[in-house]
Amino acid sequence: MSVVVVSAGLSVPSSTRLLGERLAAAATGQAPSDVRVIELRDLAVDIAHNFTSGFPAPALAEAMDAVTGADGLIAVTPVFSASYSGLFKSFFDVLGVRDREALAGKPVLIAATGGTPRHSLVLEHALRPLFAHLRAVVVPTGVYAASQDWGDKGLDARIERAAGELAALTGALSAASGGTGGGADGGGAISVTRGGAADDKFDARNVVPFEEQLAALRSAG
Repeated sequence: MSVVVVSAGLSVPSSTRLLGERLAAAATGQAPSDVRVIELRDLAVDIAHNFTSGFPAPALAEAMDAVTGADGLIAVTPVFSASYSGLFKSFFDVLGVRDREALAGKPVLIAATGGTPRHSLVLEHALRPLFAHLRAVVVPTGVYAASQDWGDKGLDARIERAAGELAALTGALSAASGGTGGGADGGGAISVTRGGAADDKFDARNVVPFEEQLAALRSAG
């Protein structure tokens, strides 16, 4: 299982990167040093230039290819103004412009760091809707780490639970697609058994966002 961490941390060392590495290590069983981490602060200028030129620099293009090709993604951001950072959002904006299907059906674990527990709902009101819009499959458990959480057993338990969910989802999707990450039936397709016959296919990439369904209902009415 290949998992890529996207970290929007700005400091060195970064608690945001540390959280991403711990999540990836728990999900894959690899040492943190063996985990592929994309530091967005190193790509900030390239991301800005991509907005104005429409073309990614080689380092940014390689990072986007790594995210697109990974079996699973761990996305971690510091909390700025009660939401994800602008750098974090900008990366996924340019990724979506380059390839609207880049994250479609991809298992994603969302996480965030902050100075106070009061911003823990950023996972639900900001990150989860973002990746739902990108048609990713977000695991149920998100992980928020406030300053006082480090070294606490509660954070360790949340990391293990979320990492286990990512590993299970990634494994299920890989098995459903024949273990090739693509499969003969388009990749990410899961057989749905009804009445003992696996005659239906669910493809997470074909999920229509709720707001689009709602707009269609309004126009039809």
